Amino acid sequence: MISGQNTDIARRWVERSELTDIYEKVVAGQRLSREDGLRLFESQDLITIGVMANLVRKRLHGQQTYWVYNQHINYSNICINGCRFCAFSRRLGEEGGFVLTVDQIANKVRERLREPITEIHVVGGCHPDLPFSYYLDLVRKIKKLRPEVTVKAFTGVEVAHLAKREGMTLSEVLLALKEAGVEALPGGGAEVFSNRVRQLLCPEKLSSNGWLEVAKEAHQLGMRSNATLLYGHLETAAERVDHILALRKAQDETGGFITFIPLAFQSANTGMSDLQPRTGFADLKTIALSRLLLDNFAHVKAYWIMLGAKMAQVALYFGADDLDGTVMEERIGHMAGASSAEALTPEELETLIRAAGHEPVQRDTFFRPVQQEN
Repeated sequence: MISGQNTDIARRWVERSELTDIYEKVVAGQRLSREDGLRLFESQDLITIGVMANLVRKRLHGQQTYWVYNQHINYSNICINGCRFCAFSRRLGEEGGFVLTVDQIANKVRERLREPITEIHVVGGCHPDLPFSYYLDLVRKIKKLRPEVTVKAFTGVEVAHLAKREGMTLSEVLLALKEAGVEALPGGGAEVFSNRVRQLLCPEKLSSNGWLEVAKEAHQLGMRSNATLLYGHLETAAERVDHILALRKAQDETGGFITFIPLAFQSANTGMSDLQPRTGFADLKTIALSRLLLDNFAHVKAYWIMLGAKMAQVALYFGADDLDGTVMEERIGHMAGASSAEALTPEELETLIRAAGHEPVQRDTFFRPVQQEN
């Protein structure tokens, strides 16, 4: 239940809306239906939707907004999938392709050994030739250099690719990665769970069911993972809702998802640069709807890399409670035209959060508070 002054203010606003019945369900803590989600996506009453999402956010987290001191490492952009929406990937032998050696990755880690990083985020493409030993050595090297950090590495797409390439089961791949030091999986590669859209954009990529299978297998093995939705391209409102509800169903089954991340599509430098750019209205509505529909997800992220820092601030009043983190070096979104900075300092992140009227909380990968050094 949500009560108090905030509810009274919200109720007075919502009384003028056509969404009053949905608001009453939100206040009562009732699960919203697919029909509710479609109505909300079709509604232009962004303020009422935001009011509802903010009520849920406050119920879960009050004025706290989380951030993580993390480092991103992209080990390779060579990929067999050839997704139309991706500006990052290259085919084997294509100009601009790269593969970092384990030593080069180790150097990136060494460069920041003096910083109190708690998470190293590692993703890349589905390389046709890299042996499984490369991935294991990569993780072991990071853990040797920084045993205290959480290694969050390899999307469900990468895991499934390794299993197929090596003739291993998903469980065998995940257990080997876990033994090497991987504790959590990033949420990338989910895109949108629509067969129609996937046939148009990424027909060679792991299927929606395949992505969910990897996530569920990881959860059963005691590993946690994030979840994403890539929005703002060819998908419909109904396809967004169905994607979110598929994740909600999977979370009901396993409880293993840490956070949900709506990823705003960046079209520049992709095969879809002629699309109309998405709007801030769509960004805020998608974040708010995610918070309202995903009642079993503790956290919804406003990923400042793709939203921009200012829009991410506003999103804190539309259901988001996390801004991600320092990032250090992000290549995937920026190669697709993201205009945000490639890194933010802890001081910049905390300033953004406080300026939005919220209380910054440094967290680790699993949203455990981190005590900052004075």
